[in-house]
Amino acid sequence: MPRSMKNPPAYGVASVDHALRLAVILQVEGPLTVAEAARRLGVARSSAHRLLSTLVYRDFAAQNADRSYRAGPVLEIADTAHSTVSAVRAAALAPLRALVDTLGETANLSVRTGRTVRFIASVECARALRVGNREGMVFPAHQVSGGLVMLAALPDDTLSALYATAPADGSEELPDLTELRATLGAVRRRGIAVNLGRSERGLVAVGRGVSDPAGATVAAVSVSLPSVRYSAARVREIMPALAATAERISAGMAAGGGRR
Repeated sequence: MPRSMKNPPAYGVASVDHALRLAVILQVEGPLTVAEAARRLGVARSSAHRLLSTLVYRDFAAQNADRSYRAGPVLEIADTAHSTVSAVRAAALAPLRALVDTLGETANLSVRTGRTVRFIASVECARALRVGNREGMVFPAHQVSGGLVMLAALPDDTLSALYATAPADGSEELPDLTELRATLGAVRRRGIAVNLGRSERGLVAVGRGVSDPAGATVAAVSVSLPSVRYSAARVREIMPALAATAERISAGMAAGGGRR
């Protein structure tokens, strides 16, 4: 199994998972009330309050004068990055929900930072057998469909510089650049990237780039499904729905990011 392949832990701890999800929400979306935190997690307000209080204690969150919560010192990120992420996420929420309604599969939005990709929004489908929520998860860009789409938008010299050196401690395995270039060439020709179990066994994902008003690829929208429902015909069905969703997100960003 590849070092970076992710599978859910056999014995997950719900409270830890909830706290981590809240931390990601605060970092990429901005201030959050106790009521909104409870709704997002599907827990009681008292539970949400305890989680947020713990995050404050450990400096992952801070409380505003209006009693809402914001990212604390541990999670603070650059204002420009926060602005971009917030805008694309706000513009994507309604189109992602519509995509799930159309295809009956889980839909995601991701952004790239260097050689990694973070999922900043995820809408699960209602099927019993489905791909779970990916919001907040981070993967190597070359192992997920959205990452491949975003890498394919880079000039070749930028791609070479991005993968020029690996960490000396061996914590990251870089892809073969020749093979990656061939893969990215196919992505450019098709306009989509397909992940057949690269990041997680039994999972298939199809991704497409999302452009900002200036035409730069700033994010990727993807559909994730169990491999048992994968077929070439299914990909052909997904492609136009992905294209329409990407266009709606881009239009939403141009109009000011949309509103939740």
